[in-house]
Amino acid sequence: MKPLYIKVKEALDKDIRTGKIMVGDRLPSELELAKQSKVSRETVRSAIRLLEEEGKVHVKHGVGTFVVNPIPHAPSSLEKLMSVTSMIKYAGLEDGEKRENIKVERTNEEWASLLQLNHEEEVIVHERIRTADQEPVVFSKNILPKKLVGESLIAKGSIGSLFQYLKEECKIDIYKAAAEIVVPLHTDRNCQKLLIYPDTTVLLLKQIHYDRNNQPVLYSYDYFRNDIFKFSVERTKIDF
Repeated sequence: MKPLYIKVKEALDKDIRTGKIMVGDRLPSELELAKQSKVSRETVRSAIRLLEEEGKVHVKHGVGTFVVNPIPHAPSSLEKLMSVTSMIKYAGLEDGEKRENIKVERTNEEWASLLQLNHEEEVIVHERIRTADQEPVVFSKNILPKKLVGESLIAKGSIGSLFQYLKEECKIDIYKAAAEIVVPLHTDRNCQKLLIYPDTTVLLLKQIHYDRNNQPVLYSYDYFRNDIFKFSVERTKIDF
């Protein structure tokens, strides 16, 4: 079931898309929207905050909230959390998979810290190469707490989208991620799996994925061929 603030946000978004609320219009006050939607003002405030983050409204404190023209997002914008499977399909490529390795290990210090585990706990380490049009384009190393996913993943063959697998099989819904962007050395053994052409370059995203309760559920090292995937970041000026 969707949270109330998501429902309010989607209703406002629909009004904007259909022209019921036009660009330049001021939204009703938080109190008015709360009464219309039969929710709290805090719920309305959270919905408006999401619209603001998506660049669809501009909040002028003390004046009101106004609908604006949204800035178009690039398909590979890092603000948009997508599974690797979705990214490959979005690019119009044929998705494939080659499993490299999957095993149970005791967590190391880095993984224990990032996934909020103690040092005696075990994790499942899942490594695979993703292909597009039969060429390797992504290498992923996924670290998952064993206590959350069990060992059923080990017996699986090709699983496609890991996000979808976690949602359907483990009831884990990945909601957001924090990513560090790294340029790996060509001597990195994982990077080398993708260096099939002399001029190939690779970008590494180290990502901590969270569920809707902000619980870390997955840490991943995702190596992307940079001739296939182009990443962008939308930046907003902050006045001091």
